[in-house]
Parts: sequence; structure tokens; C-alpha cells
Amino acid sequence: MFDGIAPAYDRLNHLLSLGADRTWRRRSLRGAVSTDSPQNILDLACGTGDFTLEITRIMHPESHVTSVDISPKMLEIMERKLLENKLGNKVSIVTASAEILPFPDNSFQLASIAFGIRNFEDRNAALGEVLRVLDHGGKLLILELSEPSNPLLRKLYEFGFGKVAPWLGGRLSGKKEAYRYLPESIRNFPDRDHWMAIMRECGYKNVTHKAFSFGVCRLYTGIKE
Repeated sequence: MFDGIAPAYDRLNHLLSLGADRTWRRRSLRGAVSTDSPQNILDLACGTGDFTLEITRIMHPESHVTSVDISPKMLEIMERKLLENKLGNKVSIVTASAEILPFPDNSFQLASIAFGIRNFEDRNAALGEVLRVLDHGGKLLILELSEPSNPLLRKLYEFGFGKVAPWLGGRLSGKKEAYRYLPESIRNFPDRDHWMAIMRECGYKNVTHKAFSFGVCRLYTGIKE
């Protein structure tokens, strides 16, 4: 599915969020990416690389990002972005499943999953793998879409993602079914309290939550002790 929508993916993300996705990425990284000391950073479900690029803009000059996704077409677009921005020595691209990561234990000081975890086949297994490869004291950031709790905003949200997204996605990508999947995947994702409980059950400590844009997007964080 993601290979099929890759060419239109960035444009549709910006259109459907009215450009807010850029702000959500920036806000989620505040205070998490060290500018004072080098970090090994894992960007999981990196897609076309927008979150990786945002990390590289603020990270320490000697930090390195390893970006992982299962979609070859998404990663092809990301490779072009890295070439355009001359970031080949700052970022490594790996094709792999989130549930089986090809990295040693305690490899990364920071891990991120932006708008991807709701699509994982086994979220608990992915959380366990990230915990394994995080170093002690390392942090996981999860940025994900959600349904706002305010009834009026929820109605607007349901119209935008339930009606506009499939129509616009179909027109621009030719893959209407993929954008019918989008609202369903958001609706089926655990609510805030349930998801935070799952993160704790998987071994994360100091689990926190922050809502962006009245709950349309949420940032979850957890620490490996």
C-alpha cells in the first residue's frame, strides 16, 4: 500500500493537515534532540524522510540518524531528499521491519516513530524491539494522529479524514482505498490512556503525553531505565 502512495505522500500530508504536520514534527523534537553532545538516533517508519530531515536540522554536528522503513518506494524518495540536502554522511537508510530490528542492544540514545506505529502489525513487539536497541536512559518519541475529544472538532475531523481524505487521496495518488484506510487506522488506535498503559507494560518508564492542535496529533514519550 505505501509503495503505491509514495509519490503523492508528502503533498497529501501537507494538504490534509493544512501544513500543521511540519509544526507537529518541530514541536515534538524540542528538548529531545541533543545539540550539546553526539547521539545515535533511530527514526523508525521514516517513510519519505521528513522527520529525519527535521532531526538533522537541529542535531549535534557529530550525531548520526539511522532511518528505517519497509517501503522501498518511500525510501527511494527519501534518498533523493538526502542527496538534495547533502546529508549522505549524516543518515543511514535501512530497509527492515519494526518488529525485527537488525541492530545490537543499547545502540541508540533516541528513537522516534512519527505517524507510523498505528500501521505496525505487532505494536507490542515493535515497542519491545525499540526498547532493546535503546541505550539506558534513552528516549522514545511517538508522534501519532488521533481523534479530538471535543465533539465539534471531532465532527470536523471526521469530515476531513472520512470524506475529504479519500477523495483527495484518490485524485492525487490514484489510491482511494489507501486513504479510506487512514481514518480507520486512526479510529482503531488505542486512546491516550490505553496507549500510555501499553507503553508502560512494554517496559518504558516516565511515560508522558502532549496534545497538539486540540488532540488531532499526540506526542508520547517513554524512557528506558
